[in-house]
Amino acid sequence: MLIISPIPAFNDNYIWMFHAPDSQDVFVVDPGDARPVEEVLSRHGFNLAGILITHHHFDHTGGISELTRNRNIPVYGPDNRNINGITHTLRDNDTVKLSNCQFEIMATPGHTLDHIAYFTDSGDDENPALFCGDTLFVGGCGRLFEGTAEQMYSSLSRLASLPDNTRIYCAHEYTQANLKFARAVEPNNQKLQEQAMQVAELCSENRPTVPSTLRTELDTNPFLRSDQPEVIQAASDRDPSSGANPVDVLRVIRAWKDNF
Repeated sequence: MLIISPIPAFNDNYIWMFHAPDSQDVFVVDPGDARPVEEVLSRHGFNLAGILITHHHFDHTGGISELTRNRNIPVYGPDNRNINGITHTLRDNDTVKLSNCQFEIMATPGHTLDHIAYFTDSGDDENPALFCGDTLFVGGCGRLFEGTAEQMYSSLSRLASLPDNTRIYCAHEYTQANLKFARAVEPNNQKLQEQAMQVAELCSENRPTVPSTLRTELDTNPFLRSDQPEVIQAASDRDPSSGANPVDVLRVIRAWKDNF
């Protein structure tokens, strides 16, 4: 079991911190900025035991150098030599034990080519936990900066196969904007309408909308629903050439979201 908490950074990033309930040794995921991490460590008397990186974008890696300057700690991350500071390179299907929990490494290209995710079946309150960076968001998915729609569809399909109660710890607070788009794609999705109201309440109280659960995402996230009739129809209305192939549907709605 892990205790997992968000450290807000920049305008909308989440640096996720986790540790065992009986330990002050913590790990952080995607520390784009060292300052808020150092503040939390100091405030709670935590000891930084390691860093996990999902991909090379600077808002996920920018704090590595400062956080490791006076600490001899492991930095886990993808096989990308352009990320300065990685000490332990991880590849698809690798496993690593952190805070007494076994993590499975999943290659999830699409947003970037080097993107990986970290999955454990012993997360917060014994629910499985997925640290998925910018591949899967609450109500959305990452832009296709380097990868293809085929790669993103494959990555999302793999994540969709995880247990329904998996908690989704993504790296950005994009939920309201994502759900606004999702409702344009599926205006008749009742579960989506209910989620949008719950998220609006959380945002009005300045509370995080993350994590979500995989079950919620399967019911409401259009990028995990590119094989559903209403999503297929919405893509066809947008681009009549899209057809019913879920990869083409995802490609169309991702391009639509880019300009929404």
